[in-house]
Amino acid sequence: MNIVIFNHYALTPSMGGGTRHYDFAKELVCRGHKVCIVASSFHYASYKEMKLYNKCTHIEENIDGIDFIWIKTRSYRGNGFGRVLNMLDYMQKASRVSFQEKPDVIIGSCVDLFAVYAAYKQAKKIATPFVMEIRDIWPQTLIDMGISKWHPFIIGLGVLEKFLYKKADKIITLLPQAYKHLETFNIKREDVVWISNGVDLSAFTELKRQREPDKFLVTYLGSMGKANVLHTLLEVAQRLKDYDIEFQLIGEGALKTELVSYKEKHQLSKVHILDLVAKEKVPQLLKDSDLLYVGLKDSPLYRFGMSLNKLFDYLAAEVPIVFASTVEDNPVEEAQAGLCIAPEDTDALQKAIVKMYEMGEDERKSYVSGNINYIENNFSIQFLTDKLEKLLNGLVWIKK
Repeated sequence: MNIVIFNHYALTPSMGGGTRHYDFAKELVCRGHKVCIVASSFHYASYKEMKLYNKCTHIEENIDGIDFIWIKTRSYRGNGFGRVLNMLDYMQKASRVSFQEKPDVIIGSCVDLFAVYAAYKQAKKIATPFVMEIRDIWPQTLIDMGISKWHPFIIGLGVLEKFLYKKADKIITLLPQAYKHLETFNIKREDVVWISNGVDLSAFTELKRQREPDKFLVTYLGSMGKANVLHTLLEVAQRLKDYDIEFQLIGEGALKTELVSYKEKHQLSKVHILDLVAKEKVPQLLKDSDLLYVGLKDSPLYRFGMSLNKLFDYLAAEVPIVFASTVEDNPVEEAQAGLCIAPEDTDALQKAIVKMYEMGEDERKSYVSGNINYIENNFSIQFLTDKLEKLLNGLVWIKK
């Protein structure tokens, strides 16, 4: 098959962030398929341009057998009007790119619906199957974050959402319960396929701890936003000043400046707030930790489940996890890979971290003994690509 994926925010392992479509594409190429990813090279978290264009509007390059078309889009900061203009810029330019060979199937991946619309326009133009992938449910996610459902922008997105659902030949969702939302649009459940985020286990194979265990290290790696419940982690760090425990928070996000200010105000010398790192460096950073933290604010955002890239990396690193969340679909609980507590509960988080700190190493290892089998059977890239390949093969066969 010749597969084209439109993902505004696609990244490679040399960049910081999720590599979902790179990982799928690499596995599909190994299976004999041809894959092209159409992405913007303006990084959504660091707000930096990652490519040099001169006067070009896009660059074509092959990375690990995958064809990338990088679209030059306008810069922005934050989540205001500038970001919307960046989305529209991507949509306009991505709608006009051409391919040397006709794609057998086109996938449009949503964080923003404008990228999916660009994929739909391309699929319609060349009469090829169109698959919509939902990573975040727009505009419902924005409404859950506090934007009025009567805002003209939200109303417009709602019209576009309904249009794209009806035009898609199949819908992929990362959220296990998203079909409940789609059923309100009269989308048949058999037309919705759950393909979660996952992890390439080869990046963790035979990985050895490199850091000396002189101090107990708690690590958070990912976005630094309101949904990630990081202030609670710093409050616990303040309480545990006298313990031999260090905390490192790695990433970018809207709350990073506030977190740095809190650290400085309370003189938290054992807290290290670090910049985003390339994905290829993540496995070793996690492996060198003693405990991994992830939190999700109690929010209607997660009523359809969640699919966090970092959580599967955490599991693959075979390091115990403290997961602060009320989400029902809970891989940490299913894998028995750590402690699950309520979010924004400073006392519960403190008790969980101290409990892990006071455990012997063998006891901590007992929490992660089944991680790899659990990942292989549920969230490995190979397992997930089997599902994707089956879906796409079925569409291409029907079209022929």
